[in-house]
This record gives sequence, C-alpha cells and structure tokens, in this order.
Amino acid sequence: MGSAGTVAELVQRQWGDRRPGLRHEDTVLSHHQVAAGAAARAALLVDLLSADSEPHLGVLLDNTLEFPLWLSAAALAGAAVAGINPTRRGAELARDIMHTDCRVLVTERAHLPLLDGLDLPGVRVLVTDTEAYAELLADYAGAEPGDAVLGEVRSATRMLLYFTSGSTGAPKAAICTQGRLAAAGQSLVDHFGVRRDDVHYVCMPMFHGNAVIADWAPALAGGAAVALRRRFSASGFLDDVRAYGATYFTYVGRAVQYLLATPERPDDRDHPLRLGFGTEAGAVDAARFRERFGVRLVEGYGSSEGGAAIQRTPDTPAGAIGRAAARDDLAVVDPETGEERAAAVFDEGGRLVNGAEAIGELVNRGDTPFEGYWRNAEADAARVGGGWYWTGDLFFRDLDGFLYFAGRTDDRLRVDSENLAAAMIENILARWGDAAAVAVYAVPDPVAGDQVMAALALREGAVFEPAAFAAFLAAQPDLGTKMAPRFVRIVPAMPVTATNKVHRVALRREGFRSTDPVWWNGAGGAYRPLGGEELADLLAEYEAHGRTALLSSISPMA
Repeated sequence: MGSAGTVAELVQRQWGDRRPGLRHEDTVLSHHQVAAGAAARAALLVDLLSADSEPHLGVLLDNTLEFPLWLSAAALAGAAVAGINPTRRGAELARDIMHTDCRVLVTERAHLPLLDGLDLPGVRVLVTDTEAYAELLADYAGAEPGDAVLGEVRSATRMLLYFTSGSTGAPKAAICTQGRLAAAGQSLVDHFGVRRDDVHYVCMPMFHGNAVIADWAPALAGGAAVALRRRFSASGFLDDVRAYGATYFTYVGRAVQYLLATPERPDDRDHPLRLGFGTEAGAVDAARFRERFGVRLVEGYGSSEGGAAIQRTPDTPAGAIGRAAARDDLAVVDPETGEERAAAVFDEGGRLVNGAEAIGELVNRGDTPFEGYWRNAEADAARVGGGWYWTGDLFFRDLDGFLYFAGRTDDRLRVDSENLAAAMIENILARWGDAAAVAVYAVPDPVAGDQVMAALALREGAVFEPAAFAAFLAAQPDLGTKMAPRFVRIVPAMPVTATNKVHRVALRREGFRSTDPVWWNGAGGAYRPLGGEELADLLAEYEAHGRTALLSSISPMA
C-alpha cells in the first residue's frame, strides 16, 4: 500500500477493516467503526459550519474516544482542528478559541465549568457525553467517508492549528496541513518499522502536537491500533501497557522521570512495550529506563512548526539526537551574529568541555516546510528572519555533524558574562542518585546578569544532604566553574505544565523566596538554609544595586 497524500486518505483506508483500531478503558472500536464514526461527525460538521466561516473547530477534551474521532472527521471534511488546552482559564481560554476562528467547539461535561461566563459569539458548543449529542449524531449514522466535504481535500488543506507555548506572550497557533501530517506519520512508520499489529499508547495530551504527530499519525499511517489514557498517570502506565498490549508510546517533558520515580516491581520488564519516542528524557534517565523496563527510548527532534528535523541513524553517538534530515541545511550559530559556533570538544568520558564556544541556536538555512502561524505575520517574520528558520532551540555539533540538544533559547543564563544552557546543567545534575527530577533556571544576580538556581524533586525516602550534594558537584568534571547552582530549592513534586514540561515560568516567578526549603552558597562555600537574616541581607544587596525591581514578580516568603 503506497503512501497517502492526505490524512483523509488514511482514514478512508480504515473502512472495512474489522481489526481493533481504537481503545479507551473498556471500549474497543474496530478501524471500520472509527472510519464510520468519523464520517458521521464529518457530515455533522459540514452542516454546522457556514459557507462564510473558516473551516475550523476547537476540541476541548481529555484523551477520550471523541478526540481521535474528531481528528479523523476533520480530515474527511477538510476542516482544521484547534486543540484547546484545558489548563487555560478565563479570557486566555476564550482568546485561544476565538483567535483560531472556531465556530464549533467540542467538549465534555467535565470541562463545561471552564466555559462559564466566557464571551464566545457565534461558537456552537457540542458536549460529547450527553444524550443531546448522541441524538444529534444519530441523524448521520449512515454516512460514509467522502460523503460530506467542505471543499476539495488536498495535501495543502489545513489539518491542525496547535498552540506552541512560550515564556511570554499569547500562544501562537502553528499550522499543519494534511500533507505534512500524513508525511510525518509515514516517516515514523518507516523509521520505526510500525506494524499493523502494533498498539500505540497515547498518554500525552492530544491537544499537543506530540501526541497527534508522533503517536496518532504513525498509527494511522501504519494501520496500527491506538489506545488512549485520559490523562498521563505514572502509577497506571504499566497496567495500561499490559491491558492494551501497547508496543509504542511517546513522551515529553518529565514523563520519563515520573515513571522512574514509581516504586520498582519484580515484573517491571513483563510487558509488550518495545519503544518510546520523545524529547527531554536526557541520556541518564533514558539509560535508567532501559535498564529497569527493558525499553529503548529514542530522543527525537522536530520543531513543533515543522521547520527543522534531525534524523537518528544507527551510528548516532550516545547523547546525540542525530544528523540533519536530507532536506535541511542545519547549522548551530550565535543567535546574535549568525556566525557558526565551534565544533564540540569532549573529554575522555565523552563530556562537553567547550560549551561556551560550541552551544548556539539551531537554524535551518535551506528550504523549510514551516507553514506559518495562524493570523500572526509578526511571528512568521521572526521565525524566518533573514531567510533562515530559527528554531529557538540550543544545540551543539560534533566534528562528524551529529547534533546534541542543549535547551531552549529562553532557558539561557548569563553568569559573570558567560552564556550557559540550562539543559546542560540539568543533564549533569540528573546524575545525582537522589534526584527524581531536576530543573535549572535563572534568577537575577544582585549586581548584573543571572545566578543559577536548581529545583530538585527527591526520590522516595531521600533527604537532601548539602555536603553530599556539594561533593557530587565537585566530582563532575564537566561542571564548569559558573554552572554550580547558587540556590537549590527542594520541591515535593516538580511543577509541570499540562504537557508535562517543567513549569519554569512558575519557578522563575517564585525564585529563591519560596515556601519550599531553599539552600544557598552565597559565599561559594557550603550550602546552608536561606532565611532570616541571610535572606534580609541578600535582599538588601539587590536594593543597594537598584535591582529590586527584577524581583517584583516574585512572591515573598510566607
């Protein structure tokens, strides 16, 4: 069976396939039932959308059966789905819905309180777990794929409008067409050898691009089944994998760390799972995951907007993501001058020793498949400034052209005039045996630039021993002289966003004046608790140098 040019073609291929295709809790739908359900919803959608409106619908759902059914329906109808983040509130939530010109919003009763009091003119709300919704759909039960379309469905037809997060400003809605999504799914089928008897476990939120592009799309392209978890659960992960017979899953953010933090069990390797694909696990935790669960994790990279991709090859060194895809001309450059950075130099242990010279922003200097942001010309121009695609991600590159992820440009720190990447420091701190999760971020220096602060979530039963932690830092040969955390915050659990990424904005906002225990080595010596007179003296130093305003958004210690 050849590659499909559109997602609609992939959905149509499910027609007549009676194998299990979609599972959630106790419900199992065949591939044929998925196609039939999508056709019914497509017909309903065509009737609901007026000829003068944008062909967009918002989906405000957890990972239930309705989410992939509406994705498939939108593909058949030639409409675009805007995944709406349920952690957004009030005016921000209304802005996301209205900005993407959604005239239909699909939700469930659990999320109805989020819509209370919102001004959503012209938006028709469908509540999936109600009798009214079931009765509405019943009128379209006989529809077949292709019966109802809003216009010609082509590879260039918009398919997704998914929001990309940022530390400042409103989220931008990146455009993904049917052709790009179908191609992305097929690429992963080829790369990972997806089989028709595979089961893709979708536990990351489907309003985010990772779950749709890297999990749902390759399952659709490869004829595999999809199993859904309403929301990610570390404690329920292995039980789900066994119950569904899952063979593949994707992850983002701190999901892997949460799985490693669960109590070890004798049957940790008794499951059908063979591969995990995602970002931000880190080499240390990926190795721990494989040792404990017997599952290989593949760290991938493809910018959310599709502007650059890195492909892993069999000879990719440990810690590297891979090389540039054939279509891309990738370079690591100084984000201010555009000049290429120096090649990475490693010590005998394989650790980077010239990070200050080697780390820069990854750019694509070739043709980019970036398809733009919805109604945001300013963001489009910034992303493709000077004719290059700027990823916003920090990398370094070895002499053989292999690329290594070093963090986000937003997560850079400038300490004593030296630029540091938070992810590089996190990778070092992750080696500490007592750490279940690590986050590194900047706090203002009292005089100039930044200081390094680390939040640590400890493994069960562990107690923070400052002398032992300082000894660990001293033993790390690749921990530069500016990298050691000045402040260490011990958190009961790492704060994360709805996509399981570390909530660095919240951590930065609280800074070192947190109600959690904070340790510091202000004089560069031993770590000691920060509080009382020492905190007062530190704040006075900020005042003396006129930098108190930098702490104005930080919540004071209770």
